[in-house]
Amino acid sequence: MSIYQIISIIGLPSILTIIGIIYKRDKSLRLGVQALLRAEMINNYYKYMEKGFAPLHIKENFENCYKQYHELGANGFMDKLRDEFMELPISN
Repeated sequence: MSIYQIISIIGLPSILTIIGIIYKRDKSLRLGVQALLRAEMINNYYKYMEKGFAPLHIKENFENCYKQYHELGANGFMDKLRDEFMELPISN
């Protein structure tokens, strides 16, 4: 079945509605994941800044969260926190 046949059967307004719903859900999911990543990084930042060190696996996780957060269209606030966090000494 061709795209033209599908559009003829379903109708263009219906397809546009479906695309709008998918876009809205995708945007909501991206913003939700971004919020969770941000919360995780902020929690780790304050926890380990207070201790003055961070285990290697925590720093690796923080960096991974930061990369994914940044890919979702992050703002500059987390850049400063990331830089400060990554300067912490590594401890077991």
